[in-house]
Amino acid sequence: MSALLADTHEDVLLEAAIRQARADNLPFAGSVPPIEAWALVESGRAVLVDVRSGEERKFVGYVPESLHVPWATGTALTRNPRFLRELEAKVGKNDVLLFLCRSGKRSAIAAEAATRIGFTAVFNVSEGFEGDLDGERRRGQVGGWRLRGLKWVQD
Repeated sequence: MSALLADTHEDVLLEAAIRQARADNLPFAGSVPPIEAWALVESGRAVLVDVRSGEERKFVGYVPESLHVPWATGTALTRNPRFLRELEAKVGKNDVLLFLCRSGKRSAIAAEAATRIGFTAVFNVSEGFEGDLDGERRRGQVGGWRLRGLKWVQD
């Protein structure tokens, strides 16, 4: 992928993520913080793929420009056996993809799965949509897309 990148700010962000992923021995292209992820989406350089369940999107909120391909479904978060087929139907294997979930953990697992079947530029959005749990075991106060003030809506 590196040979395909030009010298734009967005490409520099991706190159840095790739270098860090290699250093960390990640099984996918890399991780990108929410603010940088939004810059990549706004520039048209990447596609944001929300891998959360439909219920999470409906009740917690979502990024309007995102594609929805759930890694797991329902309130029990049952693994979606069609995830990879659904992803292949919506995006190309060489597209730059940014996977977003609640905290960045499920999206990292989904990024690894997509990379294994030949997607070449899958990145995880670190911090996720809601961020990590705080000291009182609540989300929304420690990182995340919403806390960073990035674009999102709620039904």
